[in-house]
Amino acid sequence: MPFTLEPSYDDNPQLQDLVVRLRAYLADELIPYERAHGITAETKLDRTTLEHVWKRSAELGFYGISLPPELGGQGLSFSELCALKEELTASGAALSHSVLGDMGGPLRVGAIVKYATEEQRERYLMPVVRGERACCFSITEEDAGSDVRRMTTTATPDGDTYVLTGKKVFSSAAPFADFAIVVARMAGTEEAYSAFLVDLDTPGCHVLDGEVPMSGQQMEGDLVFENCRIPAANLLGEIGQGLRIGIGRITLNRLLHCPSLIGAARRAWDLSVEYATNRVVFGQPLLAHQAVHHKIAEMATEIYAARAMVMATAAKADRGDNVSVEANMCKLFTSEASFRVADQAVQIHGKAGLTRGNEVEQIFRSLRMFRIVTGTTEIHKNAIAKGLI
Repeated sequence: MPFTLEPSYDDNPQLQDLVVRLRAYLADELIPYERAHGITAETKLDRTTLEHVWKRSAELGFYGISLPPELGGQGLSFSELCALKEELTASGAALSHSVLGDMGGPLRVGAIVKYATEEQRERYLMPVVRGERACCFSITEEDAGSDVRRMTTTATPDGDTYVLTGKKVFSSAAPFADFAIVVARMAGTEEAYSAFLVDLDTPGCHVLDGEVPMSGQQMEGDLVFENCRIPAANLLGEIGQGLRIGIGRITLNRLLHCPSLIGAARRAWDLSVEYATNRVVFGQPLLAHQAVHHKIAEMATEIYAARAMVMATAAKADRGDNVSVEANMCKLFTSEASFRVADQAVQIHGKAGLTRGNEVEQIFRSLRMFRIVTGTTEIHKNAIAKGLI
């Protein structure tokens, strides 16, 4: 497929149709809705606003579209999902994270369905797929980020219940979620971790506002468990499978975060070309200067390289191959390359690019964050080397 900043998928008519319809929804409905309600990337979102997006996206067939048909989706391949995720952030829509169900929606639960009992599927997971409930995933702690085995949140068996004690931080979607998937260490053990479905209105469970990350997005929350008693039936999978459930999801997420970063870089490129075309410097458009030409060329090359790597890895995952090394490579390269694109965009915008409220400035902060989120650059390098050697 020839390189274009706005890709077409003529070799896949079904995907091309989805992309065209998604672009139309974003441009004609979602972005005008955001402007009418003053919603930006840094707006503190309420449940009513999000449910509006979930409902409309479901009506259009986008919400949970990557899930298998038996779960209400269209069974998209990873490659097709990557294409849609890039389009979402490339649009600049502040609520793009809720169209497919990334933030608290079906993409959060799709990977764990195989571990759930029939009762858990019907009570917890399927309502999320239908847009009736929302969930968050809680594994990170203040002293247990990349080194998850340092977690101190414990689960103590007590009759037909488990008692959770501890604190989780940086749980995306926690402020508006109904339940959490919590990974905790089994009390009295050093290496046994289990996952639990926890209703957030359970006595002893407290949802606190989390720290606002440098992106300014207010979608994180902390969960505090003070002798929080949950039914034994809420154990997800088997005792000791918690890290497999958590880390397995994180590995896949590392790949699936990448097209969103590429889309944000593409948005920064578009904004830079538009600004450089209209900004007059020394009697001619900024874009006429060779130095700016070079920056535009370098930015496009970074996007091309990242997209090619991600789509090749997604195709390998679609064949059922193990992509743990490649997923880390993709996240490593894409997070760094996308940030370089954003940095160039700020440079092209000059003073405007340094100003709060400018979209390029917000993209810069957001992409800087993803050199740490879901694994730091250094952690990815460690994982790549370990996987190869």
